Amino acid sequence: MTPEPADAPALSVVMPVYNEEQSVGDVLAEWTSALDALGITYEFLVLDDGSRDRTGDVVREMAMRSRAIRVLRHENRGHGPTVLRGYREATGDWVLQIDSDGEIAAEGFADLWRRRESFDLLVGCRVNRSSNLIRQVVSLTSQIIVRVLYGPGIRDVNVPYRLVRRTILHEMLLPLPPDLFAPNVILSGLAIRRGLRIHEEPVAHVGRRHGRPSLGRFNVLLPAAVSLWQTVVQAWRHRSDRGVQAAPGRAGTRGAGPPHGPR
Repeated sequence: MTPEPADAPALSVVMPVYNEEQSVGDVLAEWTSALDALGITYEFLVLDDGSRDRTGDVVREMAMRSRAIRVLRHENRGHGPTVLRGYREATGDWVLQIDSDGEIAAEGFADLWRRRESFDLLVGCRVNRSSNLIRQVVSLTSQIIVRVLYGPGIRDVNVPYRLVRRTILHEMLLPLPPDLFAPNVILSGLAIRRGLRIHEEPVAHVGRRHGRPSLGRFNVLLPAAVSLWQTVVQAWRHRSDRGVQAAPGRAGTRGAGPPHGPR
């Protein structure tokens, strides 16, 4: 894990990106503007997963104009390993994971940020989701698997809009392998099993602004099967992992509310 610096920011934003030259500039500008307006000290980790278009040029140009933006590039590993790298390199007190396609806007983040001190994990729950039927079925299957293996508590288990205390996140990451296809599904399960204070917030799903998902309608099925198998394996390995880091007397509190891998 990354050592905690004395001047750690309040927030680390983790945003994986792959071949999003058309949208990543607008998404970065939207989020940095929203965070600046809130007066938050933050680092914005843009993890370029070996993009083959001009994505790298776009994010590097933006990083030259903002000291908060850090661009981390590696050869293509996939969405899950890229997210995990960002989580492990985050230094902020809180870690926010978002995606670079702009499907969830920044405008509602202020409300989520204001609620943070009462919770350990705050997640969005997508409403009016415009994804194709296959992706929605994959997401529903992930939800059912997490509920069966870990218990109820989070409906949108793989949503790329989640705010978590870094100390808790880093502890949950310790036993996880680096090659998970959909680590957020497993992290949602671990949060439930540990009795973390969880809040769910309805968020509007507006659809991709540009381009297409890196996994198409049907070739998402095999990776989704791999993700579900990994979820089962991790649930078995961590079956005795209960109550760690839960706030005394506050475990399980939830707020009201309704890839590259499948989300």
